[in-house]
Amino acid sequence: MSKAAELANLIGNINAGGGGVNRNIIINGAMNVAQRGTSSTGVGASSGFFTCDRWRIASSTSGRATMTQDSSAPEGFSNSVKLACTTADTSIASDELFIFQHRIEGQNLQTLQKGTSSAVPVTVSFYVKGNASATYTVELEDVDNTRYNSQEFPVTTDWVRVSRTFVADTTGTFDDDNANSLRLNFWLHGGSGNSGGTHTDNVWHTTNNQRIGDGASSFLDSTARTFFITGVQLEVGQNPTEFEHEPFERTLAKCKRYFEHCFDHGTFPVEGNNYGLGMTLYNGVTWINDNIRAQIHFLVRKRSDPTMTAFNVTGLGSGTSDNRWRWWNGSAWEETSGATDLGELNNTGCFINVVEGDASAPNAYMVGGGWSADAEL
Repeated sequence: MSKAAELANLIGNINAGGGGVNRNIIINGAMNVAQRGTSSTGVGASSGFFTCDRWRIASSTSGRATMTQDSSAPEGFSNSVKLACTTADTSIASDELFIFQHRIEGQNLQTLQKGTSSAVPVTVSFYVKGNASATYTVELEDVDNTRYNSQEFPVTTDWVRVSRTFVADTTGTFDDDNANSLRLNFWLHGGSGNSGGTHTDNVWHTTNNQRIGDGASSFLDSTARTFFITGVQLEVGQNPTEFEHEPFERTLAKCKRYFEHCFDHGTFPVEGNNYGLGMTLYNGVTWINDNIRAQIHFLVRKRSDPTMTAFNVTGLGSGTSDNRWRWWNGSAWEETSGATDLGELNNTGCFINVVEGDASAPNAYMVGGGWSADAEL
């Protein structure tokens, strides 16, 4: 082992009893933050983020599942993600997949020194269980260089901590920017396009059909299937350390770099939700060309300029039209005459342009509604 690798291994394994701050590259590995809500059905119809923050489903399959933030968890944890198959897919096309996934910015991976002679190994550890014994595949996917390294792991009906160390890769560097450079993939289902070749554990390669282990199970082969996971940690070094717990508010702030909304935590942002803190804006309201204008300031600077969505809300007068905020006419809330525009955007906030042609609207001093800001990888 090189001196650099020895040092990285030492740093990554300081005080296996819990020392070493910011060892874990994963955000929300304990599944405690769920800004989008705690349960989602029909998961698998499309790829996206559904319940626990920073955890994504990549899907191309006719199978479906529910995804919940679940209270079943190993000792020392409060939550896990539970996936339960609701529609089986036993006729598997070559390009099918169903992956539980975490995406990581390149600038947060520079300590791996990937693509250099000083590249270091990393270790992934996590707690899993299911309704029955199964074998799945955990993978590091180098997005910048289209390289893969995967290993099989077992699941039983009891909570078990699994760890897998991935060898250093001296080929292909990670871009030092805020884009997606690495995906941590838990392959739960896949076709021959990802599994038809001969798989070898813990080898970096570029061949798509060698990504899934030869003995892998399909999570979508039966509606009896469940898969639970929590305590996910990715760290530099060859040995897994104790999971790095952190205060809820710290994890929440990290998650808000990628996604934030104004509703109460755990409330999925949709049209007609009741308003929460941050919904009504009292300051900076001006009138410009039939637009009542105010400003949203994000609680956390976003990874990039986010995609903004406006929502109408209950609790601020009558009116149910999508994307329309309310304005205060001095005695009551009124629905605006046009859809709300969230523009002049950057990673710290945006302006709200509430469309209203009413002659009395220039006297408005409050507007209210809902919003979300999405800067996910």
